[in-house]
Parts: sequence; structure tokens; C-alpha cells
Amino acid sequence: MMLASSQEGNVRIEEGVSSSTEKTEKTSPEKTRKIEPFELEKAQREEQNEEDEDGTENLEAALLPPSEQHRRQQKQQKPRVYFQRWIQLGYLSGLAMLSDWICFSVAASKDQFEELYEIEDSTKLIDWFLFTNVVSCFLVTDCVARMGLQRCIRAAAILMAIGACLRMLSSYVGYNYPLVLAGTLMVGAAQPFFQCTPPLLSAIWFASDERATSTAVALNFNQIGIATAFLVGGPMAGSGDPKGLQWYFVLMAVLCVALAVGTCLQFQAKPPTAPSPSEMDKQQNHNHKEPPFYASAIQFFRTPGFVRALAAFVCSITVTNVVGALIEEVMHRGGIEETWHVALAGGVFEVAIVLGGIVLGGYVDRTKNYKSVTTACLGISIILLLPLGLTEHKLGKEPAVMVISLLLLGFFTGPIQPINAELAVDVTFPGDETAVESTQQIFGNLVSALLMPCAEWAAHQDYQLFKRIPLLACDIRGDVILLVAVTVVTMLYFSGFHAPLKRTKADMH
Repeated sequence: MMLASSQEGNVRIEEGVSSSTEKTEKTSPEKTRKIEPFELEKAQREEQNEEDEDGTENLEAALLPPSEQHRRQQKQQKPRVYFQRWIQLGYLSGLAMLSDWICFSVAASKDQFEELYEIEDSTKLIDWFLFTNVVSCFLVTDCVARMGLQRCIRAAAILMAIGACLRMLSSYVGYNYPLVLAGTLMVGAAQPFFQCTPPLLSAIWFASDERATSTAVALNFNQIGIATAFLVGGPMAGSGDPKGLQWYFVLMAVLCVALAVGTCLQFQAKPPTAPSPSEMDKQQNHNHKEPPFYASAIQFFRTPGFVRALAAFVCSITVTNVVGALIEEVMHRGGIEETWHVALAGGVFEVAIVLGGIVLGGYVDRTKNYKSVTTACLGISIILLLPLGLTEHKLGKEPAVMVISLLLLGFFTGPIQPINAELAVDVTFPGDETAVESTQQIFGNLVSALLMPCAEWAAHQDYQLFKRIPLLACDIRGDVILLVAVTVVTMLYFSGFHAPLKRTKADMH
């Protein structure tokens, strides 16, 4: 009986399991569906094929030359910027500032310097500096192309530090003029490596919406050096005490050595990843050796739009150089006679150039309106130049008007240089950025040097206007007429700019 009941229970359990299985199969047939052998084989074959393809691709990539492997890796990367770019900009701007500070270091203490070094004209020291500068501009492009930006900037920083130390040493060995001249020539040879490379630094390190601003800071920061020469050099070296000049030269030497050490330790070659699509495209698709400087310059003059950007650059540097050189004469016309006040006005003018570059350069970075901004700045410059040489007899001298006009002139005229440096790089893309800026610096310095004697002569020519109308009677100086004429001609010529912005298009794509 017990065996029979046990067997009967087992039968019921099996029936229950069987019925439960049938219900499960009816409710979820997909879960219990058997995988056919041919389907399993097909899946295994597909998985094996994928592994084989991956292995083949990895093997092919491993067999490629290192340069091709690097190029493929770059294609997979996206543009990126690094904080190091601000350190790079800081060092290049500081070096540019110190180089022009040394160039004009004794401009505010001429009498003291000429007496101690027993020379007749201290301005010849500036002439030798500028001559060496122009010669070095012809060499900087090829040096950077061969040795790279990092090595060239480090070497130039060391050369400038040595030159500053020689100038300092000259004041301790009987005020030796040949020694101070040798040191000045060294600094003059080093300066183009700081003046001609800002567009290259901007292209390598900065995003497309930062380039005009960074170029403006680095390119115009030398103006701070000129201002420092007047604001610091006058009180420190022109006090009548020989020790003042010695300590002045020591200060410049210490700063140059410190900056050279920092440059050697922290200035880098380039970031791991390009900062913009155009620079990434240039590194990937235009990875060729740059031609010599003269070949690049010839090609630039054949490129549509380059000459018009060059004209605007030259006009800006000419106006700022002439006004800066004649600042004492200009201020006296407005009734500002004290030496310290003249130096202060000159410093404000130079600082305004840098501030204008940052503000207007930032606007151009965001909008790429190179032409409209340049044309507007040229037009405003014409208006602001007039008060510097125009005296209305009924009103007389107006110091406040003179200073405000000078400040605004620096703000609107100075930025034309970096904006058109970037414009020239844009239209010549993928050309050598250093060659572009070297060409602009050479022509800018040469035209300034040619017009400077003309402006100095014209500054003493006074032309009467509206003599028969007492209410409107006034006089205007010849140097202002010359600068206004140059600016008007430049604005008319630049208004014909219609070249394509090649680098901007590359960034958009």
C-alpha cells in the first residue's frame, strides 16, 4: 500500500512538473527556444572574423613608420588649449618689453649718459640698435624654421641677458662706451626673435578666438618697455648722481638674467594637441619644410590681400613711432611743459596701445571683422591726429584735449598692427607665420626710419588757416599734416581689401 501510494505521488509530481513546463513553454517560447547548431557556428565565425580584422588593423598600424602612426593619432584628436599658453605669452611679452626698454633706456637721461660716457649724441646708440634689429629680422625666419621656436627664444633670451650684463659692466669700468655699444648690439640682434614670433606663438598655442588678442599683447608689450624707459629711467638715471645710472643698468641686467633663466626652464616648444582646426590641419596635411625667408616673402606679395594688410601695419607703426619720438614737441604745443608730465603722457600713450590691442583684438577674435575694424581705426586715427598739431587761436592751448587725444590715438591706432598681423597670416595660410611678421617688421621699421627725418623737419613748419575769419583762425603743424596724409592714403587703399580668409575657413570646417 505504501509503495503504491509513493509511486502514485511520484506520478503526480511528474505530472505537475510536466504541466508547469508546458505552461512555461506556452507563455515564453523565446526563453526556451533551442539554438540550432548552424546558428552557433555562424556566430562563432563572425566573432572570429572581427578579431582577425582588429588584429590585421593593429598589425598594419604597428608596421607603419612612426611619423605616419603619429599623423593617424593626431587625426583622432580634437583641438585643445592648455594653461601653459599663458606662461608662453608671459615670457614672450616680458622679453619684448625688456628689449625695447634697453633700446630707449637713456632717452630720458641723455645729458647724464653723454657726460659720463663722453659722447656727443646718445641717440646714435638707438640708431645702432635699430640697424642691428633690421638685419636680424632677415635671419629670424630661417633660424626658427631650422631650430624651432623654443630653442630660438631661449637662445635670444640668453643673448639679451649677456648684452644687458655688458651694459651694466661698462658703468663699473670707467664708463666704457665700446662695451655698452657691444651689449646694445646684442640686445638689438635678439629683439626680432620676440617681435616676429607672436603670430607663430598664437597659432601654435591659442584657439581661433584668442589669437588676435594674444598677438596684440605680445606684439605691443614692447610699448610698455618704452614707457618704462621714460617713467623709471628719468627719475632713476637722470638724477645727476652717477650711482643712479649704475643702479639703473643693474636693474635691467638682473631682470634680463631672471627672465632668461625662467625662459630656459619653462618655455616649451608646442602643446601635445593643436589648439585649432586650422593648426591641426596644417600640422597634418602641410607637414613640409618651410621655404627660405626670401622665397616666402616673394610668395606673400603675390597673395591677394597681403599687401593691403602690410600697408595698414606700416601706417600704424609709423604713426605710433613718430608720435612717440616727438612726444615732447607735441606736449609743448598743448601747454604741457614739465619733464615729468611729458614722460607721464608718453607712458599713458604707450599703455593705451596695449589696452587697445587687448580690447579690439578680442572683438576681432570673436567676429573676424578684420576689414571693418581696421578701416574704423584708421578713420578715427585721422580725427585724433588733428588736435596734436592744430591750435585754435580763439581757444588757445588745451592740455586736457591734448592728453585725451593722445590716449585715444594710442588706443585706436596701436591695435592696427596686431590685427593686420593676424590678417596677413590668415590670407597667406598655410604660410610661415614668422616670415609674415618679419616682412611686416622690416617694412614698418624702414618706412618709419625714412619718414622720421621728414616728420622732424615738418614739425617746425606752421601753416595758418582761416586768417580772415577770427572765430575759425587756427594753425596746424606740418608733422600732423604728414601723418594725416599717410593715414588717409592707407585707409583708401585698404578699403579695397577683398581677399579670402583661408585660415578662418579652415577653422570653420
